Amino acid sequence: MITGYKDIYYNVKDMKKAVTFYQEALQMFVETGDEYWTSMVVGNLCLGLHWNEGQDVPKTVRDNHGQENGGTLTLSSDNIEEDRARIEKYGGKILSENKQPWGHMLVFEDVDGNILKLMK
Repeated sequence: MITGYKDIYYNVKDMKKAVTFYQEALQMFVETGDEYWTSMVVGNLCLGLHWNEGQDVPKTVRDNHGQENGGTLTLSSDNIEEDRARIEKYGGKILSENKQPWGHMLVFEDVDGNILKLMK
């Protein structure tokens, strides 16, 4: 029987660079880690970073809401403007930003081109 989720993970080319981005830009903390796998935690989410032996992470088809194939991790934010500044400072790339009556959304790439989204 399935009892919950273990983690969601992204492939990364450079573990040290990726961990720095997720710690500093997204304010996650390291639960466990080595050169092959690092478990980052924010709230009750465990995000795994999986080293892909130094290979570039393949680009996926995306639009202004995230990936068109596969999933997009969406994180909650109480201040997207501050989060955006940190994401850019630590090497993330903003793909789109949208303010609507239903909320404020920011879609971005991490330092390896993985797609994530913030929503308020």
